[in-house]
Amino acid sequence: MRLLNRRCGQIQPYLTERVHQLSMEKLEELGESLLDFSSISDLEGWLQNNS
Repeated sequence: MRLLNRRCGQIQPYLTERVHQLSMEKLEELGESLLDFSSISDLEGWLQNNS
C-alpha cells in the first residue's frame, strides 16, 4: 500500500479494500505492474482486469 500511495497518490478506501482482497499471487503481479503505473486510473484498470 505504501508503494501504491507513493506511485499513484492517496488511494481511496474502496480501492484499498479491493487490493486487500487480492490473493498473494495477484499481489505479486500487482507489485510488478505497479512499476508501470503513472496514475490512479492505471490501478483502477489493473484491478478491473485482474480481480
